[in-house]
Amino acid sequence: MQHQSRHQPLRDYCTGLLLPDGRKSVEPRAARLAPATARTRHKTLLNFVSEGPWSDTAVLTAMRKAVLPAIEAHGPVRFWITDETSRAKKGVHSAGVARQYCGELGKVENCQVMVSLSVANDVAGLPIAARLYLPEEWIANDERRAKAGIPLDVGFQSKPSLALDQIRAAHAAGVPPGVVLADEVYGSSATFRQGVSALGLEYAV
Repeated sequence: MQHQSRHQPLRDYCTGLLLPDGRKSVEPRAARLAPATARTRHKTLLNFVSEGPWSDTAVLTAMRKAVLPAIEAHGPVRFWITDETSRAKKGVHSAGVARQYCGELGKVENCQVMVSLSVANDVAGLPIAARLYLPEEWIANDERRAKAGIPLDVGFQSKPSLALDQIRAAHAAGVPPGVVLADEVYGSSATFRQGVSALGLEYAV
């Protein structure tokens, strides 16, 4: 994000996400942001999202360093919350989309699922890590994953495995510790529980 040419696309992308109502995919966002030049804005945003050389991990790290001190000013971190967020989808081409449990709808439906880690105290919470869950059917289909831009060196990981990677990374980065909270998807995994304990963290699952 340090290159000047990426500043406006970043602002546009975030503004589009925060606008009320309407679809949040790139094309309708571009139309709402710049009705007179929607096609050009669409190309710019598409390049920013799909082809631009930026790191989501670096963005989340910078956000954590900027926001966490403000949260800690109201009290120490007490919890590390492992959870997932799902987004209902109509098509079959978006990376990771499959018929799976969709928390947004409360049932099995066509959706994408993202595993995330947030830290919180009694005042506020902050997401510090997020990773798209890729079902095995995606990992096993080279043609499908190539079309979606999923690198061939990305293998299958269960949701508890993704979550444990995030917790280990946060621990290694020196994020203030808290009790790890998770639902049964994660708590039913002995490997997840043992991995959390090995870091010296308590958990409630």
